Amino acid sequence: MKAPLSLLTLCVLLSACASPDPRPDSGLQPPPAWQSAHSENAVLSNARWWTHFGSPQLDQLIEQARVGSYDLSAALARVRQARATTVIAGGSLLPEVKAAMNANRQKLMRGDGYSQLDADDSNKAVDYFDASLSASYEIDFWGGQRASRDSAQFGLRASEFDRDTVELTLLSAVASTYAQALSLQEQHRIAQLNLANAQKVLNLVKTRFDAGSATALELAQQKSLVAAQQRQLPLVQQQAEEARITLAALLGRPVQALKLDDQRFDQLSWPVIGAGVPSDLLNRRPDIARAEAQLAAARADVTVARAKMLPTVTLSAQIGSGADTFNDVLRSPFYNLTAGLVAPIFNNGRLSAERDKATARQEELLETYRGAIINGFADVEKALTGIRGLDAQRQWQSEELNQAQTAFDIAQSRYQAGAEDLLTVLETQRTLYAAQDLNVQLRLSRLQASIALYKALGGGWQVL
Repeated sequence: MKAPLSLLTLCVLLSACASPDPRPDSGLQPPPAWQSAHSENAVLSNARWWTHFGSPQLDQLIEQARVGSYDLSAALARVRQARATTVIAGGSLLPEVKAAMNANRQKLMRGDGYSQLDADDSNKAVDYFDASLSASYEIDFWGGQRASRDSAQFGLRASEFDRDTVELTLLSAVASTYAQALSLQEQHRIAQLNLANAQKVLNLVKTRFDAGSATALELAQQKSLVAAQQRQLPLVQQQAEEARITLAALLGRPVQALKLDDQRFDQLSWPVIGAGVPSDLLNRRPDIARAEAQLAAARADVTVARAKMLPTVTLSAQIGSGADTFNDVLRSPFYNLTAGLVAPIFNNGRLSAERDKATARQEELLETYRGAIINGFADVEKALTGIRGLDAQRQWQSEELNQAQTAFDIAQSRYQAGAEDLLTVLETQRTLYAAQDLNVQLRLSRLQASIALYKALGGGWQVL
């Protein structure tokens, strides 16, 4: 005859069955390589990625944002909340111990009293003192309490990864906005130069008009161009101020407190960035790690919900003593041991619905996890495609700008010599200004594409 299974052996077996789940599997197979062409041999650390743009001013702004951002401070507070939740969830795995002391006086104010009172007409005041130490413990047969602790720990990790995501988003926004602010300053400078050129041509047209070799139409056309250039200046200035305001808000300060050095836009440079292989992305992006931790927490919550449908056993012990006088309170010790079994019988489907809800939540977060991975791949592909396309555009746009400058110089000289009409000069002016402005915009887009690639790759973040 087989020996009966001991309670200790049963607890060990059930604890083994309730061990934490392995790392969630998305069921997705990463592609072997990126579709977009990139520098496969580039080896560049993404740690402190903002330092690779060659701007000490940007480095300072990044550090200021880390200290002053209210969004980042709020994310840090959420981490502290999750850490406290972990402590709360793990508390039920150990016995709860309480100490108590009571002092009681019962006095009959008038009359003879009655049977439920300790005081009566012969003993109108009764004192009673007691002290006790009690402990209670719920045996975790089904692993529900352990799963609750695991869920809280995974929630803490998700909160930490969320903080890292907020930081990465913040720092990339600071870098992108700073580049935009410098580009608008450069556009303002170009607008001023074009206004000066337009005024020079206007002076020439006035001279020829006074001499009778230029028409009133030509004079009006050039005045219109000068007015258009003057209108452009406050527009660009407004956009530059808006960029400064946005940058100051990212740093957590008013724009009046934002001090920027006089760095030129062309001093910003972009590095060659190594994108690695798609499978590396799973360990490089905090948002993917966050989705993974949330999925693991949801799986633990399913275990918690299932455990609530099963019986629970609670053990409690109490040691105490009491007396009628305080000096004798410890002279009558006693102990009390209790074991209780509670099993759900009827709850109108509430517990099964909580299990179904937890299961559906797990399924939802699995899809969210898969979506985070796919979106991460897409972010990198778009950044790589943007870099490749912008590099090709800038190559041809440089030639466009050089030829536009040459055409304007020739047209201006020929008009001054009377060999060309004003319409040609006006057209070359507009073409030159558009080419100069586009050159700045393409450079800004190229800088922002590099920032976007750093962000898409996780910005140097690595899962621990």
